[in-house]
Order: sequence, then C-alpha cells, then structure tokens
Amino acid sequence: MNAGRGGVRGFIARWRGRDIELKTPGELDAMRAAGALVARTLAAVVEAAKAGVSTAELDALAEQTIRDGGATPSFLGYHDYPASICASVNEQIVHGIPAASQILADGDLISVDCGAILDGWHGDAAVTIPIGAVSPADLALSAACEEALHAGIAAVRADGRLTDISHAVQVAAEAAGERDGVKYGIVAEYGGHGIGTSMHMDPFLPNYGDPGQGPRLVTGMALAVEPMLTAGDPETRELDDGWTVVTADGSRAVHWEHSVAVTDDGPRILTLP
Repeated sequence: MNAGRGGVRGFIARWRGRDIELKTPGELDAMRAAGALVARTLAAVVEAAKAGVSTAELDALAEQTIRDGGATPSFLGYHDYPASICASVNEQIVHGIPAASQILADGDLISVDCGAILDGWHGDAAVTIPIGAVSPADLALSAACEEALHAGIAAVRADGRLTDISHAVQVAAEAAGERDGVKYGIVAEYGGHGIGTSMHMDPFLPNYGDPGQGPRLVTGMALAVEPMLTAGDPETRELDDGWTVVTADGSRAVHWEHSVAVTDDGPRILTLP
C-alpha cells in the first residue's frame, strides 16, 4: 500500500526521516520471508486475474494465500481499509477497493498492491497485470513504470541520499516516455516509504526530484520503492469511498513496487519470489 495517503502533507511531515528504523541482517532475513510470501501471493493473483473474474475474488485468493503462509494481511483493517489487496483498474492509480461488482474485462489493466505481516515484519509489493489483449500503449506504459522501479532500486545504495532513488525513477520514466513518444505522468502526491516493523515508516520517498537530498541511505534501512505512472496528466483525485485514487483526466495508470533493503553489497530486493 502506498504511503501517500495524506499526499504532499505527509511528504513534508516525514521528509526529515528522523525515526528511520535500521535492521540487523537477521531482521532483514525475517523481512525477506514476509516479502517472499507477498511475492507468492501476487503470483497467485496474476495467475487468477482473467476476464470474467471479480476483484473481490482476487482479494479472497490473496487473503487465503497470506493466511495459509502463517501471516496476516497488512492492509485489512489498516485505517479501516476493508480488503487484503488494493485492486486498481484502468484509470485507478492506487488504493482501489476490491468488489464483487467489479468484473475484469478483456483489455483492462489492473494494479494489485499486497502486503503481509509475518512474525512481526512487513512485506509490501505491487504489480500491474494486463487482462487479455491489452493495447500496445498500455503495455508500454506498464513497462515504463517497471523500468522506473528497477532504476530506483539500483539507486538504493549505502552512502547515497534518499532522492537519488527519486531522481533515478524520474529519469527512467522520462527516458521511457521519450522512447515511446509519450509524456508519461509521474504521480507526485503518492510515493514510497520506509518499511519494517510497520508498513509505513519514515522516510517518505517521492518518485521525482533532484538527487543528493534527504536522509543518507544507511545499511539496514528498508524502503518500499513504488513508482506510479499515468498515460496522461499526473493530476489525481480521490473518490467518495475515501480510498480509491484515480487520474483526473481519466487516463490509464500503472503501479509497480518492491520492498528493498540497503546492504553493504548493494540493494537487496525483499519481495522477489
């Protein structure tokens, strides 16, 4: 789940990151176990996500997979959020609430965000899934976002600065847009976050900005890196449910995320399969 609930205000409040949690190697191993379960859950959802399936069915599958793994869904009940995944379809960017009435159709894009708590440690990751025959433009949008994610992950290095990650995400997204002949929108109000014994921790991680700013990256930090791109204007609005965030212009949106640790040997992705 994205740390941007509260948007720019949250960014300002948490920018200094004075309460960043550092983990021991053993604690990062425990986070890796939680992350592996999140990855397994997302793989099950990807397999099940087809035209004719409801987002509520995907949510039930995710919750069962998490509980079968001996963990608890991070999202369920978080600030009264009513589901175990966020299922954001087409113009929905993040925090889409699964529903039995929302049936996936051929050509849809669905971004699924998932979190699990295992032995007190959190894992958090997101993928965008094409449903059936998706347009080349939508596939390019999702690929651009995934590329931006991995560019950000590559910048998760000890002695760097927080916005080195932000800048890497921005540069990769802009480069993909130039390649694709599209100006992708980088969603500014929502971003990544620290993660560990809580799902959302200091610092807030924006998806754009100049490098060399913010807290120094230190071995033992763990961050959820999660770019969100739109096919049009990046302006957002929140629906009346108080959760679902959509593009203001109705353009399609995508979301990719991994939880990543800072180590002496470079970035360690904690939410790989």
